[in-house]
Amino acid sequence: MDIPRMGVPDKLAARMSMAEQHEYLRARFSRRTMIRGGAVTLGAVAGGAFVPGATAQAAVPTRSSAPAAQHVDGALVAPFGRHLAWGNDPRTEITVSWQVPVAVKKPFIRIGAHPWDLSRRIDAEVRTLYTPAGVGASGDHTQYYLHAKLTHLRPGKTYYYGVGHQGFDPAEPHLLGTVGTFTTAPAHKAPFTFTAFGDEGVGYHGLANNSLLLGQNPAFHLHAGDIAYADPSGAGKTADTGFDSRTWDSFLAQTESVAKQIPWMPAYGNHDMEAWYSPNGYGGEEARWNLPDNGPDKKNLPGVYSFVYGNTAVISLDANDVSFEIPANLGISSGTQTKWLEGQLKKFRAAKDVDFIVVFFHHCAYCTSTAHASEGGVRQEWVPLFEKYTVDLVINGHNHQYERTDVIKAGKVAKKLPIGGTAYPETDGVVYVTAGAAGRSLYAFSAPDSYEGHEHETDSVASFVNTKDGKVNETVAWSRVRYLDYSFLRVDVTPAPKGRQTTLTVSGIAETGDRVDHFTVSRKAK
Repeated sequence: MDIPRMGVPDKLAARMSMAEQHEYLRARFSRRTMIRGGAVTLGAVAGGAFVPGATAQAAVPTRSSAPAAQHVDGALVAPFGRHLAWGNDPRTEITVSWQVPVAVKKPFIRIGAHPWDLSRRIDAEVRTLYTPAGVGASGDHTQYYLHAKLTHLRPGKTYYYGVGHQGFDPAEPHLLGTVGTFTTAPAHKAPFTFTAFGDEGVGYHGLANNSLLLGQNPAFHLHAGDIAYADPSGAGKTADTGFDSRTWDSFLAQTESVAKQIPWMPAYGNHDMEAWYSPNGYGGEEARWNLPDNGPDKKNLPGVYSFVYGNTAVISLDANDVSFEIPANLGISSGTQTKWLEGQLKKFRAAKDVDFIVVFFHHCAYCTSTAHASEGGVRQEWVPLFEKYTVDLVINGHNHQYERTDVIKAGKVAKKLPIGGTAYPETDGVVYVTAGAAGRSLYAFSAPDSYEGHEHETDSVASFVNTKDGKVNETVAWSRVRYLDYSFLRVDVTPAPKGRQTTLTVSGIAETGDRVDHFTVSRKAK
């Protein structure tokens, strides 16, 4: 059917205030008109459509039922903690999520092609998470997480959105300052930047890193596990002490400046297993996040998924499934995650539009930290697949420092990769980066720091690997860059014509803004 032109006619607009224009649009494009035909139509200006996602069951603890919600005047309640996540296809799907401190009526999202035209209104899904007093250090606390999954978007387009509820309408003139934006992935290969780190938590250093992240203008951000640290013990058991669900309120408020406009894509770490909410420890995470649902085991491993942005495929894994060091969820997938991983690697390596494969997860494949060092389960299950399918970059957290390896194959240095050097995965091997210094207290190295401008070459470093039989000491030669301060990872992707060299330029950025490492990953473009 024909789509009416968006906006207020020029002759009318000239005689109307901004508030009157909003009222005109709401009257003209009522919700009944918008959903006629089963889809919410964006119209000719932006040329897309929005449809609400399927309703998911609210995550609640199995030990106690949530108390009856007490609604208050919605005009007195402001949404907070907005965070975005890609759907299965970043070109056409995104979820906008947020939080409210108390129960509200009729939550919704408004969306449009311009900040002054938010006439498209879509109902939001509410996931209520109740934590009774006595669970860790938590008081009796109910959290309300809201999600609106948007589909049928147009690739490479910027959209404006506002979130609200009865009594709080972001289209009202005095609330236009709450309007946010997001931009979908392009339909074709184009240069872009993404950022990554792990182990942020709540505090000054995480906030400082977030402000620098925003300045990189990334297309998306990867969080390699240990997100908020509501469970500071991190063993993934109900016996963990110190758990406080309210830490998540602080974390989502802290990260909102970035996550409200840049998809924040997490993998789950050991501190993200909150055992009170569900047998797999992820009931709380499922309330807070709405991630791609294309993984192998949505019931047990909701943080395992993949997506493609431009010429780069990204795979999120759950290393709790293979961790010998922290075995709360060891073997939870019964091998299906590893089987799925190989299928994804095979598919992406054969895909005509995918040049690079980036894999991120929490526990380190290769790290010399004196705290956790390397995870033998990762080396046993996944490293052979990374090498078989020539993965271009592996990003980990878990150890609270920055460390980057040489190019590794079969557990040994296949090629030294100095600062500023270039790796060719098709022939050389795989590069691993530990970027776990996002905000939590720092760990230590057994060897001196060695980073850009302060290099201290050390070809032999004492370390250990966690195995099924415990810690096994090892002396390694692959630790090329070590930086013991707060930092994150920036990756610049530059496509190239078919047959030419396309590149990932990877940089370690300190909390000060200084560059502490950089190297290039290069392969022939398809």
